[in-house]
Amino acid sequence: MQKNSDLLKKIPQVDKLIQFNAHICSEIYRHELTDAVRDVLGELREQIVNGIIDHVPDDDTLINRAVELAEKRLRNNKDVRRVINGTGVILHSNLGRACLSKAAAAAVVETASSYCTLEYDIDEGKRGNRAGGVERYLRDITGCEASLVVNNNAAAVLLILSAVANDGNVLVSRGELVEIGGGFRVPDIISLGGSTLCEVGTTNKTRLSDYKAAISKDTRAILKVHSSNFKVVGFTESVNVKELAVLGKSHGIPVIEDIGSGALTDVRRYGLNEEPLVKESLRDGADIVSFSGDKLLGGLQCGIILGRKEFIETIKKHPLYRAFRVDKITIAALEATLRIYADPVKAERDIPVLSMLALTAEDLCIRAEKLCKEICLKGGNAEVLKVKSVAGGGAVPGLELDSYAITPVGSGSAGEGSAGVYEQKLRALPVPIIGRIENDRLLIDVRTMFEDDFEYIINEIVKVTTSSEE
Repeated sequence: MQKNSDLLKKIPQVDKLIQFNAHICSEIYRHELTDAVRDVLGELREQIVNGIIDHVPDDDTLINRAVELAEKRLRNNKDVRRVINGTGVILHSNLGRACLSKAAAAAVVETASSYCTLEYDIDEGKRGNRAGGVERYLRDITGCEASLVVNNNAAAVLLILSAVANDGNVLVSRGELVEIGGGFRVPDIISLGGSTLCEVGTTNKTRLSDYKAAISKDTRAILKVHSSNFKVVGFTESVNVKELAVLGKSHGIPVIEDIGSGALTDVRRYGLNEEPLVKESLRDGADIVSFSGDKLLGGLQCGIILGRKEFIETIKKHPLYRAFRVDKITIAALEATLRIYADPVKAERDIPVLSMLALTAEDLCIRAEKLCKEICLKGGNAEVLKVKSVAGGGAVPGLELDSYAITPVGSGSAGEGSAGVYEQKLRALPVPIIGRIENDRLLIDVRTMFEDDFEYIINEIVKVTTSSEE
């Protein structure tokens, strides 16, 4: 007992450790390190009292333990942190959808960490247009008369309907009454916009004559919604926006098209044959077009509204626009992204979602084999498997892209359920590696990974495949 009492007296004070060692880890705040030191010292006291240890570690050892604990807590307490996407889903909604280009990311950092010309005209020295650069790029890229940016596409549709179709009927095909993520449904958005839904046609077949028959003196708009997250096949029929535009014009009714993912470039060359293109929608006569900014476009989350100037001006004057408008960071990222689109070759190279779509099966096979070879050279074990990737984000449901993945293989007898063991270990890393399990194999698809992360991936797979803790 006397020995334990003497050891307890040797435990340093919290303040002593903090003041002397606070410089050790600049990323950890003082209060975080203080909490960790208290817990480390508390555990030390308990071990001494219970006779588990017979000495008090030196101050350096104790503070290092506290720093490790604080760093671990910081990683675990971050709700949003970087991961490596090995799922093969390019626009993975749970993993943040589109990744920004390096240029857009740099624009975000510069704008977020300093004052900026959000609403200031440098040349005139007075208040300027909030998103003038974005509007110019959108006009040049799409040919639209005017544009507006809000915080997401659901907000865009709600704002459009509130501004141009309030207190009237909106015609929508029954086959386009979709539900998007989080349980938000087109009928609910129409209702919130102060309009009345007028269903047209049937679930699988809607004809132009159905729209004509539904038009009345109360009709304020025709809404066409791209079924981006499901596909109806078989005995089907729908009306294209070109036909609806002619009908709308003849009755003085605006045609609105929600095209969902918002492809600014021709993604058909990647196999996304059923994805509507922004240019085509406008060219075919849609008066107002809306789409997301964080899907095929490859920017931050936002909703983009394009169309005829008279309608955009009406929408911009609606009180809800103030509630839905985007901040300086979104505008900076979007402007930088759209600037890249002005050069189609650079867009495919520099915008991650497009570069991932553009990768051929041959490209991916070479990458996977290179990764696998490096893993094996470092003493680990992995195999290459041919797999399927998907666009994700509600783009072209059912479409699969040929790809390749590496799968960890234990050097010993991992036994049944090894994929789950590997998945948990890789997911628990400081920068988690997220894959998918198929047929008791953990697949890490190379299509959705960045080459800058390859060395880290190689080293971590070596560790999990050589660990004895299977």
